[in-house]
Amino acid sequence: MGKIAVKRKSTFIDMTPMVDLAFLLITFFMLTIKFVPPESVEVSMPSSIATTAQPPKNLMTIIISQEGRVFFGVSNPDDRVNILRRMGKEYGYTFTAEQENQFRLLNDVGVDIKTLGQFLDLSPEKRKEVLKTTTGVPIDSTNNQLDKWVIQSRFATNDGLSLVIKADQKTPYTVIREVVNTLKKQKLNRFNLITMQEADPRPGRVETNEKK
Repeated sequence: MGKIAVKRKSTFIDMTPMVDLAFLLITFFMLTIKFVPPESVEVSMPSSIATTAQPPKNLMTIIISQEGRVFFGVSNPDDRVNILRRMGKEYGYTFTAEQENQFRLLNDVGVDIKTLGQFLDLSPEKRKEVLKTTTGVPIDSTNNQLDKWVIQSRFATNDGLSLVIKADQKTPYTVIREVVNTLKKQKLNRFNLITMQEADPRPGRVETNEKK
């Protein structure tokens, strides 16, 4: 007896639900993603075998460039405005609402407080040019503004910040020593040193910290 041929039917897969899901995910990420403004200076961090992750939020960050320039910042935008106002009272400067708004958008500050207002009035493109030649936040013994930034940040946030230092691997040791001595004066003997994990060849992508 001959075999009965079974009629084959083409398989139909309705892709509509999958397409809808894809667009929902795209919309979700577009609405929730937060673009972090770039830091004022790029640093090539030293490597280490540390595996502890960087604190995720409420950070007080001190960045030290290869030339020894110091930049200071806090991660919370609202805290930045409060700290700026306290620094203005400390040094006798008044910042406009627009200047405060511009400061709120900055990751860090790397100019002298006396020129900060003029710096905030510049366009983002001109700020980048200024930062190429700025000497950073003063840390010398007669004008240690880093000390004031740290103090006012602790008061403005009730000392609820995790302190991290990100220094270039070629940063002069004398500058790092001055920064550490500034912190010691405020009894800040515990901080995180941001490094590059040795297993990852991409500088600055995988960050760990070492507690000192």
